[in-house]
Amino acid sequence: MTTDLFYLLLPILVIDLLLKGTALIDLYRGPQESGRKWIWAFIIIFVSTFGPILYFLFGRSKGVSSHD
Repeated sequence: MTTDLFYLLLPILVIDLLLKGTALIDLYRGPQESGRKWIWAFIIIFVSTFGPILYFLFGRSKGVSSHD
């Protein structure tokens, strides 16, 4: 029973960790704004799976990408 639950929750945990890692890396590499990075880092880490999603929807800079 517990192994079934583990295998059921494992993909959710992996997706959550990938979202958080990607959001934190993007936040770190983004432009420096006065104090907003600390707030977004707190939201990404402590607001479950929805923190990174909120960051990608509302927190990312809308600037032009430097990648060609």
